[in-house]
Formats: sequence, C-alpha cells, structure tokens
Amino acid sequence: MARPVTLFTGQWADMPIEELAAKASMWGYDGLELACWGDHFNVQRALNEPDYCQNRHDLLEDHGLKVFAISNHLVGQAVCDNIDARHEDILPDHVWGDGDPDGVKARAAQEMKDTARAAARLGVSVVNGFTGSSIWHLLYAFPPLKPGMIDAGFEDLANRWNPILDVFDEVGVQFALEVHPTEIAFDIASAERALEVLDHREAFGFNYDPSHFGYQGVDYIEFIHRFGDRIYHAHMKDVWWSEKPRAAGVFGGHTSFGNRERFWDFRSIGRGCIDFEEVIRALNRVQYAGPLSIEWEDSGMDREHGAEEACEAVKSFDFPPTDFAFDAVFDKDKQA
Repeated sequence: MARPVTLFTGQWADMPIEELAAKASMWGYDGLELACWGDHFNVQRALNEPDYCQNRHDLLEDHGLKVFAISNHLVGQAVCDNIDARHEDILPDHVWGDGDPDGVKARAAQEMKDTARAAARLGVSVVNGFTGSSIWHLLYAFPPLKPGMIDAGFEDLANRWNPILDVFDEVGVQFALEVHPTEIAFDIASAERALEVLDHREAFGFNYDPSHFGYQGVDYIEFIHRFGDRIYHAHMKDVWWSEKPRAAGVFGGHTSFGNRERFWDFRSIGRGCIDFEEVIRALNRVQYAGPLSIEWEDSGMDREHGAEEACEAVKSFDFPPTDFAFDAVFDKDKQA
C-alpha cells in the first residue's frame, strides 16, 4: 500500500466517534479524517481542554487508527457566503449567534483561525474545508453581469481569507479548499483565479476530489497535473453521470440525490465513472504522498456496506510510484 486510506467522518457525524472508530478499524481503514462537527472533533474543546487532543489520539490508537487531517467545511462555508436561513442548520450555535450576516461571517472567520490552532495542537498539518462564495449565484450570467462583479467576489475571498491564512502560517498548518460547486473555486479556471488573488501563498491549497469535476465536464486528471504542488489532501469519491440526456440535467433540476431522473449522482467507489487508475497514476507523478480519504456517498447503498467496500477498493487500486525505469536494465552504463 502506497498511502494510508482514511475515512472522512463528515457523513457519519450522527454516530459517536468511539462507535465509528471501532467500525472503521473493522472495515480496514488506517485512520480517520475528523470532521469538526458531531462529537468527532470540537475546535473549542481542543483549545481549552488540556487533554482533549491527546484523548482523541488515544481513542483512535485503541482501534489501530491515526488522524492525518481535520475538516471544517461547514464553518468555512459561512466565511464568504451570502448568509441565509440554511446556514443556521450547519453552524455551531456560537458561530450562528443572532444570525446577523456580518456577525456570522466574522465569527466564522474567527472559528477558522481557531481551527488552524486546534489542528496544530492536535499535531496535524492540514485543515480541509470550504471558503463559501459571494458570487456563486452569479454563475449563470443573466441578467448580464456588470463589469467587476466577479472580480469583487474574488477580492472578497482575499479580504476575508488572508487574515485567516495568516494564522495558518503562524501555526504551520495548511488550508486545503475542496474545489466544489458553491465554492469560490469549482473548476480549474476558478481554482487558478483563487490562487492568483491570494498571491499563491503556501498556506492555501486544495483538497482534491474528482467527483466534483467529472459531471461538470472538467478534466479531473489535468487538475492534478496543473496543481500538483497545491494538492495538500485527497478525497476519494466516485460519481456517475449518464451517457444520455436526462430530465434533470447538470444543474440537477431541483431534485434530491438518488432521484432516477438525475443526469449525475454520487456512487460508491468503483461504481461510478471516475477512472481511479489514472487518478492514482497522476497523484504518483506529482509525488502526492498524503492519505487517500474516502468521502463515502451513495444514495442507493447501505453506508456501512459501502464504507467497507470502498476501503477495499481504494487499497486495491493504490500503488506506490517507482524510482526505477523498467527499461533501465538495458542501459550498460547503469549495469553492475
């Protein structure tokens, strides 16, 4: 096995961490990517309780597991988003507060700074998450966009995230944006623009997840080659898309996941359209050595069956790169 295979706990936050750790160990995982919600990892407890982080390590170690990254997607979403009633459902009470949008954004920014500090205290070097976006609603440009509207959205990213990233720099932790629809970066072009507006600072990189690219028509292998030195973490998640038109197209038609009329849907690994052979080869080319973290989603499959199946699948198609060319045996200068 070339890399540790971990389970992202975000979709399992309804399950106590002790129960999930026991199951993940039984399913064959090497570690957990701890979500900062449910009882899996609490940012403020990590900062204020001296034994909290060590207790998390001890709990995982009891099941033969490690932690390589934490994730705070939900709070990160609120930093740049246009805040509405939906955010109350995903944010901690102390971040939501009275729901005033400016206050929510300020408290979300502070919580992301604290997340960097909590990650450092836990001893991990990567925080995965979202940035939110003030311009996602402008994706389809009608009525026509006024000059500067998109620029303003990226400037908003820089203004709100540079102070957060300053803290990441201070504590030696990197932020990995999961490039994803609804975020400021959702494809290759917007990811390049995000890097540019943040002056390519090293604290900001990407959590690579091919499932968010394929159905959009984005080259998910080219993303690896383009941003190899900025891939700080990798999610393994599969997605299926239809070869034929459907009633609900790329935009989803306001249907729920699992609806048979959808053009695309997330699937358990190996049951969708992502070519993971090429993903692994590309990750090897850019020398990515971090964990392969399974973000398991499939509306048509039992999740415990799927999590075990996915772990086995990822371990079967992962392989280490080589430092020896197979035809080097014919080079007389290199022969003994």
